[in-house]
Order: sequence, then C-alpha cells, then structure tokens
Amino acid sequence: MKFWKMNGAGNDFIILNNFEERLPRESFPQIARMLCERRLSIGADGLMVVEAADQGGDFKMLFFNSDGSTGEMCGNGARCICRYGFENGLAREVQAVETTAGMVFGRRIDKRLYRIQLNDPTTIRLDCLLEVDGVRYACSYVELGNPGLPHAVIPYHNLRNADEQELRELGRKIRWNPAFPKGANVNFYELIEEDHFFERTFERGVEDFTYACGTGTGSVAAVLTLQGKVSGHQVRADMTGGTLVVDAERIHSHITELHLTGLTNIVCKGEVTDEELHF
Repeated sequence: MKFWKMNGAGNDFIILNNFEERLPRESFPQIARMLCERRLSIGADGLMVVEAADQGGDFKMLFFNSDGSTGEMCGNGARCICRYGFENGLAREVQAVETTAGMVFGRRIDKRLYRIQLNDPTTIRLDCLLEVDGVRYACSYVELGNPGLPHAVIPYHNLRNADEQELRELGRKIRWNPAFPKGANVNFYELIEEDHFFERTFERGVEDFTYACGTGTGSVAAVLTLQGKVSGHQVRADMTGGTLVVDAERIHSHITELHLTGLTNIVCKGEVTDEELHF
C-alpha cells in the first residue's frame, strides 16, 4: 500500500488512497491500530482513508483514531486531506470533503496554508460543572456536526507549567466522566492575552495528549466567543505542535460559522511493507 504521512500543528496522520488500494472497509480499524503504533510501525495520531464521494463532495474522508475507533471528523486532518486532495488532482483550490459528521469545506491559501470551515456546533452548553475526586471544575460542552464530535472545554490556571502526569490523569477521568455518554475530547485552555489562548487536548481514541487538535481548538474558540472573552476574529491558539487561527461568526447566542486556518506539512511518502499486517 502506498501512503502519505502529514501533520498539521503536530497532529500527525497516515493517509491511504482507497481509489487506488481498494481495501475492504472492515480492514481499516486493524490497519489504523497497526500503522499508527509508534516504534512498531509508521506511527501517527490517526489514519485517514480517501474514498469516492456519494453526497456531492469532491471525495470522502474516513477517519480512524490510533486505537482503531472511528472518529466523526478531525479538523487538522481535514486541513491535511484538503491539501492531499488538491495535490493529487481530486479537488481544486476550494474543496468539499464528506465526513461522518457532515460536509467540510476547505480552501487552499498557499502551498502549505489551508483554511477549513469546521462542522457547525450542534450542541453548546456553557455552564457545566464537573466533579472529579471531590474537586469541582468549570466546564463547557460542545458537539460539532451530526453525529456530534464531543468536546469538553475547561479553563486551567498556569497550564503551560502544569504537572504532566497530574494533567494526564485529570484528562483521562474527565474523558470517561459519566456526564459525557459518548466520552469527550478534553480541552484545557488558558487565556494569555486578547484573542490569544494556550491549549492542550487529551484526545478520545488516542487516550493521551496530542500535539494539537483542530476541532478542539474550534470548540474552545466558540465557547470563548460566546462568553465574550475573545472577539471571534483571528483568534490565535498556541499548542505544543504549533499555532492555529480560528474565526467564529456569532449571531446572538449561536456560532454560525467556525473556520480553522493553519500550516500543513507533508512529512513523507512511501510504501507500507509491514510484515505484521494481515487482513
């Protein structure tokens, strides 16, 4: 199998073109688990498979987390897949990509810079309280698209200097909290200055922190925009792997459009020869 490996702000993905490979769909979870395993294989946060569109898009993006579970959508993955589609002749400079959570629209700004419109928020709850080990945490909850991709948004003081293991354990407990029947991606954030925040995301399906999370960044920006803590225009989000920019269009108490902009990187292209992979 031929593959590309790409990353967006350090969120890394393996991409397979099923127009060419013609792999059975039931094999994708196993392929994701095998190829995303760091040290034993290529290693990545997730697997993306490009297939033929059936709802009017340019192509379809299937997303699988590194544990083999299906993801509804991935923001940084969508930015990367838009570049993949453009450079492989599947779409022009404006792309319509079908995802499990709905249609995602992308735009090529230059060779590496891509902007996508994330799935619209279908659920936003701004004032949730979570209790973990007897401690209460302020929390907001966002779902993007339908079926919704779930995100918990939690302010965290002095996030850059937080104890890594303590934060990981807290992220894990919140990710599995019964308040979230589907589980949740857990986005810790700290406001730095006007229209600028720092974020770390414990991702469902990866079960650890990733270097970035595009849908998580969009969810944080949507919450902060509705709370009046950021303007919603050219909001800068810093993460371990880089910086993304979010634009959130607000009408009264609703976010009507959510755009994510950032660099993409083609890390390598090659052929999978993993002798442990059987399907």
